[in-house]
Amino acid sequence: MKKKYEEWTGRPLTKDYVADVIRVVTPAILYLVVYLYWFFYIENHKFAHYTVIHTVIDDFIPFLEVFIVPYYMWFFYVTIVLAIMLLALDLSDFYKCFIFLATGMTIFLIISTLWPNMQNLRPAVMPRDNVFTHMVLAIYKTDTSANLWPSIHVYNSIGIMIAIQHSPRFNKVATFIGHIIGASIILSTMFVKQHSVYDVATAFIMAVIFYLLYYKTDVVEEFSKKRERKLAYHVD
Repeated sequence: MKKKYEEWTGRPLTKDYVADVIRVVTPAILYLVVYLYWFFYIENHKFAHYTVIHTVIDDFIPFLEVFIVPYYMWFFYVTIVLAIMLLALDLSDFYKCFIFLATGMTIFLIISTLWPNMQNLRPAVMPRDNVFTHMVLAIYKTDTSANLWPSIHVYNSIGIMIAIQHSPRFNKVATFIGHIIGASIILSTMFVKQHSVYDVATAFIMAVIFYLLYYKTDVVEEFSKKRERKLAYHVD
């Protein structure tokens, strides 16, 4: 097992390697702690006014509870892809992806704090009683219908799809599967009535902007090279 792991990462499984992984992932964990604290604060805070987000197209999109499955898959989708790049210590790919995600998530928090928003798309009564509707209700209970713009589910899914496309760790089959999962997650946000088309469209626009900034310039590349020089196990 150890030999296969070392062949996959191209790095020996030593204390230095483990220390490098911890060193790289620590800022990401600290950001996640801050993000979750801020997110749950605005989720539980009652703002004086909320802007209702709605488009005409939203009224034509059916409620399809089966799409709650890919909606839940998002949590594993983002985590697994980031973990693969982290454990391989592909710093350029990891930092591009992480900084891309963190930028959008931070903008989402700022928007939600300064311009509280909400939607009224959720069905008042579930049209069916099955395991999928129960899963939808579980999400509704833990995630309110406020502070949803732009959709982080969509933005992060796009970011992961971009990361998969650019990473050498994913072959053609894995890339294809990754894109199918990403696309199904994006669709799920509308079919389970968690997001308006407006949330989805603005997430795409934001993703394009930061894709051009982080993947089409050297701004993150230079940063990752500086970070790699500080690793205990450094390969020139």
